[in-house]
Amino acid sequence: MILLRRLLGDVLRRQRQRQGRTLREVSSSARVSLGYLSEVERGQKEASSELLSAICDALDVRMSELMREVSDELALAELAQSAAVNEPVPTPVRPMLGSVSVAGVPPERVTIKAPAEAVDVVAA
Repeated sequence: MILLRRLLGDVLRRQRQRQGRTLREVSSSARVSLGYLSEVERGQKEASSELLSAICDALDVRMSELMREVSDELALAELAQSAAVNEPVPTPVRPMLGSVSVAGVPPERVTIKAPAEAVDVVAA
């Protein structure tokens, strides 16, 4: 299950870290307790719209930008979850000599990279 509060917390943490700011600095500027901001960043607390507005102001980030980033991450998480649920269980493949099979990847999209010590099969 995808939890919006976790995605939101991850995005808030990245925004803060990109600025090189500490939890203490942002919590003081947003007038939010350090512990509560930490719980929001870890996805343990649901932030109200007022709290999000204060954090965004403290980070000098538009709430729409924050929500856009959260939306993008949510879309990726939904796709990954959907692919994991809808993807057929791969059956073991025994390639014939000279051919390579990768479950779920069309043969024309498989590239073999052969470093000196090993052979890696990469889906292009």
